[in-house]
Amino acid sequence: MQRLADLAEGLGGAKVVRFAFTEQGTPSLREALFELVDENARRVILVPLMLPMEPSFHNWLTKTLKRWRAHDTRCWPAIAIAASPTASAVMTRMLEDLVETAEGLDLTPAGRAPIEGSLVPAQKRRVLVCQGGPCNSAGADAIWGHLRNQQERQKLRVAGDGTMTAKSTCLGPCNLAPVLQVFPEGTYYGGVTEEAVDRIIAEHLLGGTVVEDLAYHPTGRKQRLRHLTE
Repeated sequence: MQRLADLAEGLGGAKVVRFAFTEQGTPSLREALFELVDENARRVILVPLMLPMEPSFHNWLTKTLKRWRAHDTRCWPAIAIAASPTASAVMTRMLEDLVETAEGLDLTPAGRAPIEGSLVPAQKRRVLVCQGGPCNSAGADAIWGHLRNQQERQKLRVAGDGTMTAKSTCLGPCNLAPVLQVFPEGTYYGGVTEEAVDRIIAEHLLGGTVVEDLAYHPTGRKQRLRHLTE
């Protein structure tokens, strides 16, 4: 990624070129963008380098950026988003170049592989991040990426009770998107932001206490996000 950033240096008059990840990886897009805001950047062009790119990616990213901006009082730069790599006129040439680098593979059957066992992890907690349509539209991928980055930084696999994180299909309460659920309690958290993830990690996963002002418990009645009804 750094090599790609180096290759892009100076393109379009860019003074600073940095790479970031929208999902899992360091630095996250949020971290990199906030650094540019701190540095008083006047214009930022986001160039997504991902294949395949979901048709809804631009809408999702726009909504996520709006959410970040709404909670930030600093002066933000103008932001533009480039099209998918497949929209580039030089894509065909790039594929030709890659084809020319092809090398043959040795597919001779190897000897019998040793039979190995697997270690069953001592994990008592599991965090599910909903990947249903409404949650994805509300920025679930950004939440997932932030959770995974924080998991690595705080070593949640060995801290507290041991934690596994995973994406899931629809968790149910779509109007509370984005939704995250923590087991073994089965606690639902709705309207989750990066700041909410930080609190859930510190108070619930590591501290063992449900974050009540972010949690939504089964009541038998329909519920709305609290910040929309207050």
